Formats: sequence, structure tokens, C-alpha cells
Amino acid sequence: MEKIKVIVGLSGGVDSSVSALLLKERGYEVYGVFMKIFDEKNKDFLGSKSACYGPEEKDIEDVKKICKLLDIPLYVVDLKKEYSEIVLKYFVEEYLEGKTPNPCVICNRFLKFDILLKKAFSLGINFDYFSTGHYARVEYDEKRKKYILKKGIDEEKDQSYFLFLLTQKQLERIIFPLGYYTKKQVREIAKKNNFHLSDKEESQDFLCGDRFFLFSDKKNEGLIVDKDGNILGKHKGIFNYTIGQRKGLGIAKGKPLYVIGINEKENKIIVGEEKDLYKKKLISERVNFISIDKLDKEKEAEAKIRYKHIPAKCIIKPVEENKVEVIFEKGQRAPTPGQAVVFYENDEVIGGGFISKTF
Repeated sequence: MEKIKVIVGLSGGVDSSVSALLLKERGYEVYGVFMKIFDEKNKDFLGSKSACYGPEEKDIEDVKKICKLLDIPLYVVDLKKEYSEIVLKYFVEEYLEGKTPNPCVICNRFLKFDILLKKAFSLGINFDYFSTGHYARVEYDEKRKKYILKKGIDEEKDQSYFLFLLTQKQLERIIFPLGYYTKKQVREIAKKNNFHLSDKEESQDFLCGDRFFLFSDKKNEGLIVDKDGNILGKHKGIFNYTIGQRKGLGIAKGKPLYVIGINEKENKIIVGEEKDLYKKKLISERVNFISIDKLDKEKEAEAKIRYKHIPAKCIIKPVEENKVEVIFEKGQRAPTPGQAVVFYENDEVIGGGFISKTF
């Protein structure tokens, strides 16, 4: 009987490596694929710290060692051009519009779970499923005839927040082995199997150095004002700021001040007190629903407005197609335009979108 073929997106880290091991132990025919996204021309701007976008030599060497240890083939797929045109372009444009982008969400939806797989097919790799080291679960609901995205069982490591844009077609071919493990268990498995990277530092950031090299030709100073319009100082370009930021404002008023708004049309940063950061309502656009076809009436749910945010009780109400209003039971600190808001029902992802307005 022919084995089921799975390609595993390997990053050089412990999570994706253990995913490949677990799948091989379950009897799958496993192939490793490394997504090459870093453009060497940017090397001088970035350090060597572990991050999603940065020098890849060490990661590639680690991937090669793991593939040799597991006796699986490795394919390196060049996506530098696509990453620049989709993820980096989005990253820059969002900041210039006064928003705070979420590049991981865009990369997952359009590169890792889409273009990467199409390129793998073009290289002649025939596969049945795709797997990564994400801490999340995909299950099929017979009653609803739908694939369901769920949180990983490790609440601290759950990464379902970054996957809300995935479609039914994509979920149909995804396996997340680590969704049923804790990070501690994964490190123990790596150590037991003599993986040299069992204690390797995790990638915590999008860029491994100064992201502002992407804005080197866009420095546009403007005014910092309070919510009454009084001028307090000057800013160094709106892309340097995000909602909730306190440090680096360069102004003093006898009490702590935070960024509470960004007006990209007038090129102004608005500051206020911490109490001004709390909002009970927001509008979410470009909404993608996973567990339901569409939202035709208001629904009780829980929502996360950032990755490490504790899910908060809310009501989501349809506004128009792919747009909803979110009303929280209690005010939430610093919901930020551009960031993802993801809706949950228990451990199941209902869907999510991008924050466009708060009030």
C-alpha cells in the first residue's frame, strides 16, 4: 500500500523538526521543505538574532542536519521575490497608513499555506498533506461538514490566532501534529531523539534587527498633540509609533503619556492617559469565517485583539459583507488598527479580521 505523502515546512527550529519526526513515526512518507525568504541585500541592516526575517545560513544548516538524521529529502524553495512583494510591502503600507501590521497572518495565508505549496508542486513534489510546527489543531466536523480550526492544547503556546485567514480548502490538507502536545513535551522529544536544537532560541520577532531600514526614504516628521489638539512636540514619522506606546515619545507632561491615536491624513500622533486606551467597541474588516459560512445575526463569542491577549467576552454583529462590529463586555486596553481580532467559541476559532476602527 502506497504511503501518504506529507511535506513539512521546516524552519530550522525545534517545533517544525519534531513535527517531521512525529509524522515519520506515524508512517507517513515525509519530505522537508525550507521557505527561503531573506534577501541578502538587506543583511547589513539586520543583526543575527533569531527572527522570521533575517539571515538564513544557520537555519538552513540546522534543517539539513535534521533531514539527514530523519533520512528525509529536503527541498529549498526560493520565495524572496514573493515575500518582498506581499509581506514586506504590506508591512510598510500598513505603518504608513497609521496602522500596526501583523505580517505573520499574511505570510501564513498567502505564502506558507499557498504559494509555497504551489511552488512545491511545480518542483515535481507530489504530496497529500502539508504540515508545520504550529501549535493548533485541525479537525473535521461531520455534522457541519466543515474543517474546524482549534486552539493547541498548550494554552501558553497556542498559535491559532495567526491562522484565522486559512480557508476550508487549505485546512483540508493541513496536519498540525504539535496541537496535541505542550512545548515542554516537544523539547523532551527533541532531546530524546538527539536533535541538536532541542534548546535552540525561538524566533520571537518578525525582523531580527531594525525594521526602520524599510522606511529609510519615508522619514516624514509631524506633530505630537494631546486629544484636545494642543501641540506637545514632534514625532519622527508615524511608522515609529503604535497604539499603547509609552517609550520614545520624547515629551514630558508630569504624568505618563501613551499613544492613543494616529492620524495619518494630518500626520499627527495623538497622546493621552492610560485610561484613554480602553475601548469597548471596534470595527473589524476583511473578516474570514471558518466554523460558520457567514454571520447573519449577532453572536456571543470571545475575542483576542493581540496574540498574548486573554480572550474577552464580546458580541459580534454583522455590519456588511466581511465587516463586523465587536462589542466587548468590558473595555479592552489598546485595540490597535491593523492588528488581527480573532473570535473564539470555547477552543474553536470562529473566524477573525483586521481592526479598522475603535471607539
